Amino acid sequence: MDGTEGTAGQPGPAERSHRSSVSSVGARAADVLVYLADDTVVPLAVENLPSLSAHELHRAVREVLQLPDIALDAFALWLVSPLLEVQLKPKHQPYKLGRQWPELLLRFTDAPDDDVAMDEPSLQFRRNVFFPKRRELQIHDEEVLRLLYEEAKGNVLAARYPCDVEDCETLGALVCRVQLGPYQPGQPTACALREKLDSFLPAHLCKRGHGLFAALRGRGAKAGTGEQGLLNAYCKVKEAGDGEHGASLSTHYRAYLLKSHELPFYGCAFFHGEVDKPAQGFLHRGGRKPVAVAISLEGVHVIDSREKHVLLGLRFQELSWDHTSPEEEESVLWLEFDGDNEGTPVNKLLKIYSKQAELMSSLIEYCIELNQTSEPAASQENVSGTPSAAGAPPPPIQRPQLRRQGSVVCSRLQHLSTIDYVEEGQQIKRVKPKRTTSFFSRQLSMGQGSYTVVQPTDSLEQG
Repeated sequence: MDGTEGTAGQPGPAERSHRSSVSSVGARAADVLVYLADDTVVPLAVENLPSLSAHELHRAVREVLQLPDIALDAFALWLVSPLLEVQLKPKHQPYKLGRQWPELLLRFTDAPDDDVAMDEPSLQFRRNVFFPKRRELQIHDEEVLRLLYEEAKGNVLAARYPCDVEDCETLGALVCRVQLGPYQPGQPTACALREKLDSFLPAHLCKRGHGLFAALRGRGAKAGTGEQGLLNAYCKVKEAGDGEHGASLSTHYRAYLLKSHELPFYGCAFFHGEVDKPAQGFLHRGGRKPVAVAISLEGVHVIDSREKHVLLGLRFQELSWDHTSPEEEESVLWLEFDGDNEGTPVNKLLKIYSKQAELMSSLIEYCIELNQTSEPAASQENVSGTPSAAGAPPPPIQRPQLRRQGSVVCSRLQHLSTIDYVEEGQQIKRVKPKRTTSFFSRQLSMGQGSYTVVQPTDSLEQG
């Protein structure tokens, strides 16, 4: 499997405990269960399941849900379990991959044998990693918007998408509007808001007390930070002009997606790995920390799995990469990028330990190829002024990263242990400590990016 064959990663909020997507298998027909982002099930009665392709099942789901043609590109079928998730290509045969699931777990995870034996994937209808955000802005079908909204919401609530408090409150307010209707002071919806706080905010912001009730009732008590911010944001949610409930929901689905697009890792595939911690203390003890590696059409983000903030964010124009396989040494994804060491410009090298390094490397390569082939079409679309809505200019292809001071989406290089190199004349020397390495030729064309690659020479310093 590679980036052109399928996309694998670590499980997310849509994971379920040992549920099966094949409820019965007979000589002629089988009942297949396909799960949506909101955990509803689409049952399909299909013939000849073992030879059925993902494309055929995808079409069957679209027909049952009566989705428009854009859903063919916007969504993909995934095999997902608590241990691994894989986006399928149209030619893949889900049933056969399901039978090979233990082999995939042994190859791409560190799961114990007992967990591998018990694990069983489910078939899920989820956002396609390769679907550009600019095309998502052109969608008007309410059911497609709802499915995308449900998936984005699940990633935010599970803290899979790290968000600043202000953004969590804004997104949570839109969820309040969708689930509870327009904000009305003094109405019983206040109770529902308080009782279902974890339906609107990530768990770490759900500080339960009596503040929210008091704030809603105007009794003067101060709510917790997340609660009060959610309440304030809920009050400010704008309504659709026509006031119709159905139409306004589409408006709020779209508003949620637009806000989610500001997160640089929106729509990515996630992978599990570990990085070295910076040496600390008198004994310079380091160790490793677990990370999630988020790869999308826009770049790579390394996220601290425990602290839920970004450690490193790079666009493809800013990096060079490679991977080593278990046959060579421990399976590792290498990321190289520009930086500085005590004021000296250097090339930094980050080592990500993961049995999914091969998958990540292939996905990076495929995303770069896909971007290069789609750029002419996107440019032509902008030149021709094809609107995303009547009378509106075409949306920007790329949104700027959030630059809020201390934002969880900003890089924290001080929390990473990197290998630093500097070019001195015709030699490439490591700043500290010494180590022999070869630099990578795998990168986006230098004419399109800002990364200054250090070219290998015959006089590499031997450490």
